[in-house]
Amino acid sequence: MKRIELSQRAASVSQDEDVIDLGALLGSLWRGKVIIILAFVAAVLLGGLYAYVLATPMYRATAVVMLNNREEQVVDLGSVMSGLGSDTTVINTEVEVLKSRVLLGKVVDKLELTTDPEFNASLKAPSTIDQLKGFLSSLVAPAGETESSGDARQREATIDALLTSMTIKNVSQSLVFQVTVETTDAAKSAKIADALVDLYILNQLEVKFEATEQATTWLTERVTDLQVALEEAEGKVKDFRASTPLVSPEALEGLEIQVKDTRERITSMETAQDAARARVAALEAAQTPQQQADATKDLQLQRMLPRVDEPAIAESFRTRFEQLSARAQAELTRNTSQLAALQNSLAELERQTEQQSQDLITLQQLSREAEASRLLYEYFLSRLKETSAQQGVQQADSRIISPAVEPVQASAPRKPLILAMSGILGLMLGAAFVLIREARNRAFRTAEQLEGTTGYATIGQLPMIKASRRKDAIAYLKERPSSAAAEAVRNLRTSVMLSNVDTPPKVIMTCSALPGEGKTTVAMSLTLNFASMGKKVLLIEGDIRRRVFGQYLTTEQTDGVVSVLTGAKTFDEVVTHDDLVGADVLLGDKGQSNAADIFSSVRFAELLKELRSRYDIIIVDTPPVLVVPDARVIAQHVDATVFVVKWDQTQREQVIGALREFESVGKPVSGLVLNQISPRGMKRYGYGNNYGPYSAYGAKYYLN
Repeated sequence: MKRIELSQRAASVSQDEDVIDLGALLGSLWRGKVIIILAFVAAVLLGGLYAYVLATPMYRATAVVMLNNREEQVVDLGSVMSGLGSDTTVINTEVEVLKSRVLLGKVVDKLELTTDPEFNASLKAPSTIDQLKGFLSSLVAPAGETESSGDARQREATIDALLTSMTIKNVSQSLVFQVTVETTDAAKSAKIADALVDLYILNQLEVKFEATEQATTWLTERVTDLQVALEEAEGKVKDFRASTPLVSPEALEGLEIQVKDTRERITSMETAQDAARARVAALEAAQTPQQQADATKDLQLQRMLPRVDEPAIAESFRTRFEQLSARAQAELTRNTSQLAALQNSLAELERQTEQQSQDLITLQQLSREAEASRLLYEYFLSRLKETSAQQGVQQADSRIISPAVEPVQASAPRKPLILAMSGILGLMLGAAFVLIREARNRAFRTAEQLEGTTGYATIGQLPMIKASRRKDAIAYLKERPSSAAAEAVRNLRTSVMLSNVDTPPKVIMTCSALPGEGKTTVAMSLTLNFASMGKKVLLIEGDIRRRVFGQYLTTEQTDGVVSVLTGAKTFDEVVTHDDLVGADVLLGDKGQSNAADIFSSVRFAELLKELRSRYDIIIVDTPPVLVVPDARVIAQHVDATVFVVKWDQTQREQVIGALREFESVGKPVSGLVLNQISPRGMKRYGYGNNYGPYSAYGAKYYLN
């Protein structure tokens, strides 16, 4: 149950650590101010070394060019290439034109930058690494590179270097470009910037001139072709007019009128012919004088009709009728002949009209083709003359509004900025180091942290005693019984004795998780304190593997607890009294058996039982719990277990693991001791005024 509670408490502490305490954060930074200041100074020194010694000064020159969207018109002629617009697309396009490799190649050729080591890296002395790379490349790449290919490669590399050294920026909400070049020489930077904008403007004129020249050449060829086509079309019209009778809309209209008149005359003639035919038929059908008189409707026949019976009248009547019949027949014959003539004439007129109409259509088509050729020829001829006239008045789409000026001061390195950034970086690195170190620190600095993590009570807090040797620390406690350290041991003794009020412990064990946490010093301090009360105390060295009591005590005794347990010696023969601690001491000695097996024996339990009757207090110093199992074995025979934790060093996981070892054998510790506390360290962490033995409030109560 205790183990479960310990695990839950450790998990709770882990969750609390996820909460950022601003005060603790600032406190950590303040405690690490020396490291932060050192990091700041080191970063500033390194930045200064780079800015003032290592860095190569760079000079920046800027030429300003503007797009000219208000092109002057000397004459009102349409240009072959119109001026540039002012939208974002045009501006971005011109920026890319300024950065084009073709234009930069012209700058490289004009200024001979391939001979400048700053832009042509092949002119620099190769470093060891470059030589190694070249050697490896020669092994992989095929040999036999020609001189021309090498020159072309150097030129391309020079263009790349120039492109890297330049910056082109469009001023916001304007048509202005800033062309900036940064090199190691001020004059060179200005020279390259001016050359770039000059070639850019010249390139615009060349593009327009080439376009105009190409247009002029094309127009010349086209005008020549159109002239030939026009002459051919006009020749066809002329030949057609010569090969055909006069053809005109008026003549065709006259023919159409004649056709109309002829058709009308034919219609009249056909009517007259029908009438003549009907009259001839009526005359031929008349048999009697009356019918003949009626058919002819002649007045003479009408007058002779009453006397027709008379032979003379009858003869006259017959002669007259024959004359009328012959006349009617003659008229019919004449009408037929005229009708045939008119029909022939109409057919001829219609043929002529059809021919005239076809000829007129052909003439009009040829005339239209000739007119179209003439118009096209005149337009291209006019455009040719305009284009030819524009070759001398072309204007660039840009103009320089500010040539580059040689800089007086270097633009890089920016020494104040480098120093400032170095200082800021140093502060950040120093602070990060301090915070990371603080975050990785899993040690205990206060009793509250120790109790909150483990769930066990902290029964003692012992300050650090400055001593060159271990025995000097015990001597200090003996010589200064009113010191803060002695009072802290006295408080520990009181807490141990009050851990079980009904049955005060007689056998007390000191232990720790790892070596070097001061458990042996705590054991001897408690021995000295109990002995100073007049108690009969026995101190047993339970750590028979290391046997460090010899560093505290002055004795020539070599036999100890192992000799007693094996029966080689009696207790009285090996026990020794030490004046430093004022108590009897049973040293540890080397044995053949394992230490854990020795302390697990019945003889050790009987020894402790016997010693309980002879001594008031027995203190056993044991090995580290996480190293060997001896402490857990000895814990089965003691009344109280004092677990020592070194201040600001022993890790939380180590303490929790060691406490679990004791719980696993059913012998939880009686209390914890926070040992070797640094008063200055506590003040540095902000805890100096909270704990009596090393606080400013307790200074008047102790004589250190």
